[in-house]
Amino acid sequence: MKVVVARHAGICYGVERALKMAAEAATTADRVATLGPLIHNPQAVAALQERGVGVASSLDEIEQGTVVIRSHGVDPAVIEQAERKGLAVVDATCPFVRAAHTCAAELVDSGYAVVIVGESDHPEVEGILAHAGGEAVIVERAADLPARLPRRIGVVVQTTQQLDTLREVVDDLLPRTAELRVCNTICSATAKRQTAAAELADEVDVIVVVGGHNSGNTTRLTEICRARNPRTHHVETAAELDPAWFAGAAAVGVTAGASTPDEQIQGVISAIESIPGDE
Repeated sequence: MKVVVARHAGICYGVERALKMAAEAATTADRVATLGPLIHNPQAVAALQERGVGVASSLDEIEQGTVVIRSHGVDPAVIEQAERKGLAVVDATCPFVRAAHTCAAELVDSGYAVVIVGESDHPEVEGILAHAGGEAVIVERAADLPARLPRRIGVVVQTTQQLDTLREVVDDLLPRTAELRVCNTICSATAKRQTAAAELADEVDVIVVVGGHNSGNTTRLTEICRARNPRTHHVETAAELDPAWFAGAAAVGVTAGASTPDEQIQGVISAIESIPGDE
């Protein structure tokens, strides 16, 4: 079988930056913990734990040392609380996420009612909501928009959402508002990976998406690929591969979420290449 890797796949700048910052903190501080998983990739988080970087679910679990703010960002009040406790803070919030925070705050300051396009239970969206003053409406699709809306609406979007989803929400809002301001805060890395994955899904017999099962951006890559190619499979590691998936396949595509390290992708590629082809 021929294995084809998407033109854009795998770890992005924001994730790579966060991993580097956490690893560096582990070399300079005695006690280091991330507030929640640093990124949505269990294997990468486990590797950090082996280097002495723990994971805390709340600041109550961290009494001293250094806390690393994960790439998804947090409510500013969390950082203030950490500093009041005397903790050293390493803020590894992705710059694209920080841009969404800034946009949300500016919309509120300018008098717009804010609509956030994203997943309400995702930590990144929780951080954006906090920067919007906690008053925003969160929607995953246009159908989630309330029937009654203020006349001045500002839109900000979770960085890993699909552009088509943002367009649908904006198209629904346009005729219902007197003034609409849109901040397209989908990060360029996400957009490139989604476009490349869609193109690849059309060209191969089977496509494998590599990344954490808890990763929103990897899940969306899987959805994009499956809409074009029903033989789409999402795995975290090579151990999840099933040789039966590749029966009769001449070409297999591989893509990966923005929180997937290169070694994880290469492990899957090597395992696929070792699967015997049809005689």
